[in-house]
Amino acid sequence: MSVDTQQFIGTDQYIATDSLKLAVKAARRLQKPLLVKGEPGTGKTLLAEQVAESLGLKLLTWHIKSTTKAQQGLYEYDAVSRLRDSQLGDDRVYDIKNYIKPGKLWEAFTSEQRCVLLIDEIDKADIEFPNDLLHELDKMSFFVYETGETITATQRPIVIITSNNEKELPDAFLRRCFFHYIEFPDEATMREIIDVHFPQVSATLVNEALQVFFKLRQIPGLKKPPSTSELIDWLSLLMADDMPEDILRKHDKSKAIPPLYGALIKNEQDVQLLERLAFMSRR
Repeated sequence: MSVDTQQFIGTDQYIATDSLKLAVKAARRLQKPLLVKGEPGTGKTLLAEQVAESLGLKLLTWHIKSTTKAQQGLYEYDAVSRLRDSQLGDDRVYDIKNYIKPGKLWEAFTSEQRCVLLIDEIDKADIEFPNDLLHELDKMSFFVYETGETITATQRPIVIITSNNEKELPDAFLRRCFFHYIEFPDEATMREIIDVHFPQVSATLVNEALQVFFKLRQIPGLKKPPSTSELIDWLSLLMADDMPEDILRKHDKSKAIPPLYGALIKNEQDVQLLERLAFMSRR
């Protein structure tokens, strides 16, 4: 399996830092999965989409849930349907492949062209889930017991794995990945991101919004600081036609809760904290 020489440099819709571009390059050079961590809303999932778009590759996405098992990524064998069909005299029972549903790894391994495989939020599954995929991701192959065949990748996919740090991942799994932590964007990078989404936005509104946004994030004790994606949602509301242009300028600075706070603050305890801070500042 050859290494693709195309390079990821970001896209018009995704601001990639130099360290992130280097991480994508390094993972591909080592032919290892790229494990990406970072705060929710920092673009981990979007990274895989933009890598695929930038390189002109198909994207396959495996969304992980708390109930997801590693076997589902390989294939699932529907023995119940086969038993039912045998009782009904269905000729399909003579070919066991009719009851095997390929998973996302099977799809990626058998793709005629190189693809990007996103394993999204791997930390949502149980602790053994990553270890159950060690061999398959390392060797790029797996055995199908029902048919006796081995599925081997013809074109090694670019594997990107995201984690929100809900639980620690096993050391053996980590050793087989290239790791990158997406730092929260600084103000300059955030301005670039905003410009991508809203090229015509008023500079005054951006300045005012960023001042409020970063001030919120710096409040000690906030359970869920607002994320990049939430800032984008908030700005889209502030820019709406039925919103006054000076909505932030006229906002009472003694009130800690900003206008349309529901786009930024998603926890009632955080709302109560902001209300207490506002009350104390007026005393």
